[in-house]
Amino acid sequence: MKYMLLITQGEWYANGSPEDRDRAMEKVVEWWGKQFGSGKMVGGHQLQSPDTATTVVIERGKHTILDRPLMEAKEAIGGFGILDVADLEEALAIVKTMPQPDGRVEVRPILDRDR
Repeated sequence: MKYMLLITQGEWYANGSPEDRDRAMEKVVEWWGKQFGSGKMVGGHQLQSPDTATTVVIERGKHTILDRPLMEAKEAIGGFGILDVADLEEALAIVKTMPQPDGRVEVRPILDRDR
């Protein structure tokens, strides 16, 4: 089963000192390498800051372009991952090993459609 991880930036990344951020990022990068090396993390990337986002709003077939993130929120999505594991319990066990100092991770099953 595949699970999408939607990962917030966390206060440590948004407002931490450069030194603290660098130390934390070393651990985070090492963790991602380990997960990819295990074969259980099958995709994922860090995202650029929310101020680089463009949103396309579709209403009744009309498209409006907004130069801002989809949602105005205190917490911003900082990246995503895709796990391919046996079940939700395994996905949660892996997420619990993430070394980031704070933040949130939404774990959501990916809908597998026949193509």
